[in-house]
Amino acid sequence: MSSLPFESAAATVLGREHARVGRNNQDAFHTRASAHGLVAVVTDGCGSGAASEVGARLGAWRAVDTALTLLAEGVGPDAPGFLSLLEADLLGFLKGLAGQLGPEAVGEALLFTLVGAVCTPSCVLVFAAGDGLWALNGEVHRLGPFPGNAPPYLGYGVLRPGLVGLKPLDLRPTEAVDSLLLGTDGAVDLLEEPGGPLSRFWREDRYFTNPDALRRHLALLNRETVRADFPGRRLVRETGRLGDDTTLVVLRRVPREA
Repeated sequence: MSSLPFESAAATVLGREHARVGRNNQDAFHTRASAHGLVAVVTDGCGSGAASEVGARLGAWRAVDTALTLLAEGVGPDAPGFLSLLEADLLGFLKGLAGQLGPEAVGEALLFTLVGAVCTPSCVLVFAAGDGLWALNGEVHRLGPFPGNAPPYLGYGVLRPGLVGLKPLDLRPTEAVDSLLLGTDGAVDLLEEPGGPLSRFWREDRYFTNPDALRRHLALLNRETVRADFPGRRLVRETGRLGDDTTLVVLRRVPREA
């Protein structure tokens, strides 16, 4: 396991609109640590794809596995070719799936956005393809929205090589990183959520001591409630606050013991 000084929390919940029309959660996440580092990825399948949650899950797992393999081979996230090698492997993986399932599988199941991070003892790289949200040391950045709500899915590169690629967002020494949040585009709704600032996800211990606390918090935000309006003599129905599927991975430096 990695000896990096970070602890993590992660969760995903079905969005209000997907629940309303009976769709699956098309988001996914994966985090894994090895002796060489830690990799975390969140993915969001294309909303119009009939089974894009399949590509999102496979893509998240493949990205993490490949990144850890590169680290084991001595290719660090600060190497000039790191993202190119990761991108080439992901596209080769997706192309292989499309070759077996047919080209229509790209649009139906293999289009997804990706926001990820690779952490080693020396540096932390944040990267993405498409829309989403990320926050490093409390500084929040939104990716997108894109015209027509059509982000540059990495899978487009299967049909048109070179069209889309992984983009570096930030590269910092590990010692300069205290917190990092990765989110799919549904997490944008959390910026307007009245329950507290986004920083609560890396500041509050409960999300790291209880492995289900983050999921439960997001699920509560998306719960439909009914309250009584006594002066108006009516019932008021309030829908969940997260319209789209929402996925977060949060990393923070392990607090020092007093």
